[in-house]
Amino acid sequence: MSNILEKAIVKIEKEKINQLTFSKREVLLDEEDRKLRNHDLQRAQILGNLSQGKVWITFESADRNLYQVYTTIWAVGSAFITLKGGVVIPINAIWKVE
Repeated sequence: MSNILEKAIVKIEKEKINQLTFSKREVLLDEEDRKLRNHDLQRAQILGNLSQGKVWITFESADRNLYQVYTTIWAVGSAFITLKGGVVIPINAIWKVE
């Protein structure tokens, strides 16, 4: 996950995420990092569904810019997450969930 520290992270509102394009490229090369991301996504989904709790999601667009959004995760699928308001982010673009 060291590449993430070399880039500036832009805070974005969830309503603007639909204006971004995403690559099919997996941002996390390490299998353990991907397992941790999936665990964190599942935990954030439970938090969102039970108490509408928000998390910080750091993700990468197709042009390799980094973004961060503070929002509620409503659903985690096999390839995408759905945020409050129906906004989707591909899981392969997500660096971390806090």
